[in-house]
Amino acid sequence: MIADRTGATTLLASVASFSYHGDAGPALLGVEMAAAPGTLTAVLGGSGSGKSTLGRLLGAWVLGGRDGTLAGSLQLDVAGVPASSRPLAFTGATDDPRIDPGAWARHVGYVPQDAASMLSAVRETVEEELAFSLENRGVPRAEMVRTVAGIARRTGLGGLLHRDPATLSGGELRRLAVGCAVVDGPGVLVLDEPLESLDQAGVRTVMELVHAELALGTAIVVLSQYADALTRAAERWLVLKDGEVTAAGPPGQILQGHALAESGVVITSPEPDAEPEPEPAAESGLPMPAPPAALPLPVVEARAGTAAALELANVAFGFGRLPGSVPSEDSMLLQDVNLQVMPGEVLAVTGPNGAGKSTLLRLLNGLHRPLRGDVRVAGESIAAVPTGLVARRLGLLFQHSHDQLFERTALREVLFGLDRLFAVGAPERARAALAAVGLEASENAHPHELPASGQRLLALATVLARDPSVLALDEPTVALDAHGLERLTAAVSAAAGRGAAVVLVTHDIGFAKAHAHRLLRLDGGRLLPH
Repeated sequence: MIADRTGATTLLASVASFSYHGDAGPALLGVEMAAAPGTLTAVLGGSGSGKSTLGRLLGAWVLGGRDGTLAGSLQLDVAGVPASSRPLAFTGATDDPRIDPGAWARHVGYVPQDAASMLSAVRETVEEELAFSLENRGVPRAEMVRTVAGIARRTGLGGLLHRDPATLSGGELRRLAVGCAVVDGPGVLVLDEPLESLDQAGVRTVMELVHAELALGTAIVVLSQYADALTRAAERWLVLKDGEVTAAGPPGQILQGHALAESGVVITSPEPDAEPEPEPAAESGLPMPAPPAALPLPVVEARAGTAAALELANVAFGFGRLPGSVPSEDSMLLQDVNLQVMPGEVLAVTGPNGAGKSTLLRLLNGLHRPLRGDVRVAGESIAAVPTGLVARRLGLLFQHSHDQLFERTALREVLFGLDRLFAVGAPERARAALAAVGLEASENAHPHELPASGQRLLALATVLARDPSVLALDEPTVALDAHGLERLTAAVSAAAGRGAAVVLVTHDIGFAKAHAHRLLRLDGGRLLPH
C-alpha cells in the first residue's frame, strides 16, 4: 500500500533556455517534453548533454532565479485540481513564479544520479529514512508502518530496514533512494540513472517497480546514458547533446540513426539479465553505436622469481555491531580470502550488492585493516605501513567520485601531493594524466562543476598521475558514457602495459569480460571463480 497516492498527473516542460548563473552558454536550449499518466519517457544523452539538468528542473531541485535563468514553462496537471492546469511561465525576470520544492515533491518524486544526495542524512536506519517524508506529512503511525513495509518489500530492502544507511553499498543506496521517492505515491517519477551500481537482482527489482508504477498510472521519466532494457521499454525517446534535442521519437526509429553515437549513449543488450553487447546493424544499413572494443591486453606470464604485485593471504574482515566492537565469526564480511595478482594482470571482481567488494578494495590500501591475515604489495606486508605511504604504490579509485575530489580546479586536484612523489615534472605529469582521460581543456574547471562522467575521469586522473604499481578501481564504469568508457579502456590497457596490476570491482560483466585477464566473484565472504 502507498499512502495517499496523488491523482493522475501530467508533467509538461517547455524549456526555451536554461543557463546556470555564471555559465557562458545555456545548459538547455529548446527542449520540449511531456510525461502523461501511465507512460514511460526516456531522455538519453552522454556526459554533459543536459539530461541531469533537465531532471533537476523537472524535480524542482534546480529553480529558475535561484540557480539560473529559465525561459519557458513548467506545468503539473493534477487530476481533480483545476488550478494545476495553468502553466507556470518563466522569462528570467525577477517577478517569475516561485516553485515551492516541498509542495512540488508531493507530486513529483525525483531520484538524482547521486542517489545518496537525496537522503536526509539524519536518520539512523533504512526504515527511518523511508518513513522520513511520511512523518513530515503527519501520516498516522499504523499506516506509516504498513507503507514502509510495502515499499521495503518492493525495493528488496526488507532485510536491511535496521541498517545504518551509511553502511549500505552503492546499489543498496540506489534502491533506498528509489524507495524514498515512491513512498509518497507521487503522480510523476523522474529517475536519473536508476539502474546504476545495481547487481542483476537489483536491476530486476527496480524494473519491476517501474512497471508496477506504470500500471498504477504513474508518469515516469528515466534519464540515462544507456539504451538498455529499461529505456527500451519507453514509448518515446528524447536524445540530448550539448543541451539540445537531436532526436525524438520511438526507440526503434532512433536506434536506426546516428544521434545516440554522436551524443555518447551506450548501447546495451535489450534483455535485462544479459551482458552488454554490440547492436547489430539496422535494416537501414546505418552504423549502430556500440561499447568500446577491448584493447589488446599484454600477455601475463608468471615468471620464476617474479613477486606478485598484490597478494592477500587468509584475509578475514567484518564490522562489529557497534563502533569499535569485534565482529562475530558468523558476521564476517570476508573470510579467508586468498589472492595473487601479477604485474601487468587485469583482474575483475564481481558479486552482488553488499557482498563486500568495496570493502575488499579498502583493505588493499590500508583504509581497513584485516582482522586476520595479511595484505602484501610488491611482496611487502602493509600491516605496519601508514595508509598514506601505501597509497604511493596502490592507487584507489573510490566508488563515489565526490569522496575523492576536494580541490578548487581539476589541475590542482591532480597535482595535490604529486610533487612529494616526483620532485621534477609534477605539473607535466598532472597535465598528461588529464589529457589521458580527455580533460585537458578542463584543467581550470571546478571539479564539482564537471558532469558526473567528468568527475569520474578526473578522479581516475588523480590515480594515474602517480603511476602506482597497483590500480584498484571501484565501479570504474559508473557514470561514464561511451566516450568516457573509451578513455577508461585505454587507461586500463596502458597501465597493464607498463606492468601495473589492475583490480577492478564492477557490476558491468560485459566490460569485465572484454577487458580483464581473469574474473572472480565475491560471494558469501569468499572469492570464487566466475
